[in-house]
Amino acid sequence: MRKDHNKQEYYKKKVVVVGLGISGLWVARWLAGQGADVTVSEIKPEIDLDPDICADIRELGAELETGGHRKKSLLNAEMIIVSPGVPHDMEPLNAALKKGIPVIGEFEFASRLIDTPVIAVTGTNGKSTVVALLGRVLENAGLKVFVGGNIGTPLMVYAAEERKADYVVAEVSSFQLDTVETFCPFISMILNLSPDHLDRYADYESYVQSKLSIFKNQGPGQYVVLNDDDKRLSSVNPASGVSALRYGVIKGEGRHSFIEDQKVKVCLNGIEANYFSLESIKLPGEHNWENILGAVLVALTIGVEPDVIQKTINEFKGLPDRLEQVAEIDGVAFYNDSKATNVDAAVRAVMSFDQPLILISGGRHKGADYAPLVKAAEGRVKRVVLLGEAKQLLAASFEGIIPFSKAKDMEEAVSMSFSWANRGDAVLLAPACSSFDMFSDFSHRGRVFRAAVERLVCG
Repeated sequence: MRKDHNKQEYYKKKVVVVGLGISGLWVARWLAGQGADVTVSEIKPEIDLDPDICADIRELGAELETGGHRKKSLLNAEMIIVSPGVPHDMEPLNAALKKGIPVIGEFEFASRLIDTPVIAVTGTNGKSTVVALLGRVLENAGLKVFVGGNIGTPLMVYAAEERKADYVVAEVSSFQLDTVETFCPFISMILNLSPDHLDRYADYESYVQSKLSIFKNQGPGQYVVLNDDDKRLSSVNPASGVSALRYGVIKGEGRHSFIEDQKVKVCLNGIEANYFSLESIKLPGEHNWENILGAVLVALTIGVEPDVIQKTINEFKGLPDRLEQVAEIDGVAFYNDSKATNVDAAVRAVMSFDQPLILISGGRHKGADYAPLVKAAEGRVKRVVLLGEAKQLLAASFEGIIPFSKAKDMEEAVSMSFSWANRGDAVLLAPACSSFDMFSDFSHRGRVFRAAVERLVCG
């Protein structure tokens, strides 16, 4: 649902949209509909872009500049809107800021156009799972919900199509939070913090501060939900009047939800304690207990009935590329956790298993130390298969501790892994790296892994 705004505000206004992803396309569509003079700037050459999206931009009457960001175009703009994947510190944007040209992030821009209560979820790992679970809970409760943000559908789609929902459940990345100015969710949620994207941030503390900014504009009557098992988050306190709801796996002082006798126990002020069984949970790993603890807190806070929450917990199967079992061949199970794009996520994946593992890791290095992955793998992983740009760095980390081999591609990695696995073992893809060295994204990497496993079945 769109906030009221001056319909003449963008008429004939020179706006440059930086980055032609799906979010950039939707920003351009909305601006063109307001009569703005739109230019879309993309660093990739047109031959590497989706031809349908390029055609859509031109049909809007917008200019499309590819193969680099032209400083002249940005300096002639009256407003610049930046897509999440675009580095905010690049020289043309700095020059525009020095000239006084407003530079706004896509997520921030979209949030200014809607007045629906937003449940915003961030954290290093687990965001997509929690957002999808919350969306399912709200739908099962009979509420109208838009699920999007950094997961699937950009928030700008909701703003541009003037959809009407009871709640927006949004996954918010650190890149989106970097440009937040006025964004103010009804409920904010931080799942965990661990080193990630250190190739983009000056240091870990800069990354942490980006995540913590999710609640910087919140005030009385609003909520922040925090994982109290995370050492950094356990010491975080929001502004006066914002209700902090904390959760952790074991009972602790000040925790509103925790695990007791294999059940989720929730104690909220003025509400009788609720219990939720985990007997039928389909999400493996203790980290998913944490995800459920937080999601249940949010659902009860907005008044969802406990039986609806329990039904959703029982039925929810998670998302593709997150500890997804794709096959079992001759007693060897294959799991796809391509979304484990950082070290902490890969550690969580490894520690979710009791049986011996063959681990497939590697991709584009993101600046983190692989020592925690090596430590988690000791006693659990029989052999590691390495691929991608980071395989030399990973090999140096595993050297002398766990045997490893190097593969030229995913097909060879899967074949190698199966050859070393015994009945009762599991082969786990948990890259601990980004996918952009060999694949278009983590989903593409997961599809290639599944296809390679399927060929083993056929073979």
